[in-house]
Amino acid sequence: MSTPELLARMEKTPEFDLFKITGMAERRVADDTGDIPEDCLTMAVSAARACLDRSRYTPDEIDVVISCSISRTTDGRRHQFEPSFAHRIAKGIGALSALHFDVSNACAGMMTGVYLLDRMIRSGEVRNGLVLSGEHITPIAFTAAREMEDSRDPQFASLSVGDSAVAVMVDRATDEADVIHDVELMTCSEYSHLCLGMPSDDTGDLAMYTNNKEMHAQDRLSLWPTFHRDKLAEDGRQFAEEGYDFVVQHQVGSRFVDFMNQVGENIFETPMPQTLSVVEKFANTATTSHYLVLHQALAERRIPQGSKVLLVPAASGVVTGFLSATVSSLEV
Repeated sequence: MSTPELLARMEKTPEFDLFKITGMAERRVADDTGDIPEDCLTMAVSAARACLDRSRYTPDEIDVVISCSISRTTDGRRHQFEPSFAHRIAKGIGALSALHFDVSNACAGMMTGVYLLDRMIRSGEVRNGLVLSGEHITPIAFTAAREMEDSRDPQFASLSVGDSAVAVMVDRATDEADVIHDVELMTCSEYSHLCLGMPSDDTGDLAMYTNNKEMHAQDRLSLWPTFHRDKLAEDGRQFAEEGYDFVVQHQVGSRFVDFMNQVGENIFETPMPQTLSVVEKFANTATTSHYLVLHQALAERRIPQGSKVLLVPAASGVVTGFLSATVSSLEV
């Protein structure tokens, strides 16, 4: 769905230019009208199967399945919390012997899933695992289009979302060619009230209310580079010496990505790596954003073999941190 098609759902002609503000030209929308409607579960299962088809593992060789979706729709628009999505996904792909559990950590969900799996593999608890998420979140965009009047409305950020599903297979590295170097996260829960998903105050439809002014205040944006700088310093390291080739910020919008990089440059006191983004084609896909960017960059051969990629979450809560990895043999 294009941005003009989404805005055409508003009762009044909007006085703001959503593309100019966000850089988002279009987003994908799940088809929930067919005999087998697309929803969080069906999309996540499809992503898991596509991931396994490209891996060297069969379903019965997977040790753990971690589902990280914010939205949890099944049977079209029915919301489900029990049994866990991970249980249903593992059963759906035939990973019947795998450990399975759900993680809920807003837009940092998949980053948290990879964080947990990385620790489980390093400790020897498991050999490998599948981290995945299916996000059916465009219903909040449609609610916003029906209910909001201008860009100052707390539902404005809901116009920036798109549906998607991503799965990542992680196992123990055998050399330095493909390895996760760092994955660290921090939660500042005093800001958890700044972005809330809930039934609409007006109609009861699924909605999201965001205080963008407070969420994007300077001290909130400084949380990531300050945390990142301090964690590296604990090991006697500096950002400029890490050799990052690319950075992937959370896909909130093109202006946000540019601003985050500027804040990073000021605090790290060094230029930022080249930015990878899919904002224009896919908009903000919540938990899947960073891995969708990585998938597209690999598919378009924009990442040379051996590149070191930095992923930076910026989730409601507020959750931030960083993941860095070298990419050599991954193929899409």
